[in-house]
Amino acid sequence: MPVTAADFGQTSDGRSVVEYTLTNDNGMVVKVISYGASISSLQVPNKDGKLDDVVLGFDNIAGYEKDSMYLGRVVGRCCNRICNGRFKLDGQDIQLPNNDGPNHLHGGLNGGFSKVVWSGSLDGDIVKLTHTSPDGDNGYPGEVTATVTYQLTNDNAVVINYTATTTKATPVNLTNHSYFNLAGHNGGTIYDHEIQIAANNYTPKKEGEFIVSGKIAPVHGTVYDLREPVAIGQRVHDVEQGGYDHNYCLDQPSLEQPSMRVHHPGSGRTLAVFTTKPGVHLYTSNFLDGTQVGKNGTSYPKHGAFCLETQYYPDSVNHDNFPNCILRPGDTYQHTTCFKFNW
Repeated sequence: MPVTAADFGQTSDGRSVVEYTLTNDNGMVVKVISYGASISSLQVPNKDGKLDDVVLGFDNIAGYEKDSMYLGRVVGRCCNRICNGRFKLDGQDIQLPNNDGPNHLHGGLNGGFSKVVWSGSLDGDIVKLTHTSPDGDNGYPGEVTATVTYQLTNDNAVVINYTATTTKATPVNLTNHSYFNLAGHNGGTIYDHEIQIAANNYTPKKEGEFIVSGKIAPVHGTVYDLREPVAIGQRVHDVEQGGYDHNYCLDQPSLEQPSMRVHHPGSGRTLAVFTTKPGVHLYTSNFLDGTQVGKNGTSYPKHGAFCLETQYYPDSVNHDNFPNCILRPGDTYQHTTCFKFNW
């Protein structure tokens, strides 16, 4: 299916933003903008064939520039939190800027990768977006060139492939931060969504903090046990700090079998997530509060969406028992995540 490109306006400092539109034979439509390599719209048929946009976002570039919630973005150079913004790499102490209380979050100040305009090109039915982060960007060593591609298949799969190279050893951990509501971006809360994650373990946080403790703990007997389908509304109010904001250690990450599945009974839509990454961060949009006004003037409430951020574990740079997120010169960071609907 052909991909089209159109103007999405200019940033406040005059950078031109492009919107790419991907379609398939089933009527599904995905729109990606070069600002933050973001998924800005994802229209999916319901059980009756009606299309609804199932991701939160904004109608114009001004909305994305003002957004502090990373709606739809690719975040990096290192997604999630790094404790105190510090780590040791090859004997050198690295200090990153802290932009989330005492911690470094999602690449640092000015939004990291999520607030830059990526260079775009088309390769058949694939959108290719590239960004080069200079040595020292937000305190990270090495010049990193990252590429993200988007493809929409005829079996309703949005395939995202990430690659990156570096000139110096550096942590790299890229993810897409889309906010999903399978009832539609204007569908209210997600309490009626049924979620399942194939993970026997998760990474608990330090008491009263948002940073992980460094332990890997079983989900059995806790509110974090999502191995069997459960309505989000049955559990989310029992979770510390206002809802899920936790990393799960996936049992068998694979592009053959989904590690996550979310079903919305009302629309009949199901989202299955396949990934090669070892973890996923489940976030139930606990910091949305109704003041964020998105597409078509929609006010986005707390628990108005869920995020499934496939990733290395949070703060991996400081824990030897976590998967290694360090990319070195001569190596290539490469991961794939697939969001498949009605699977």
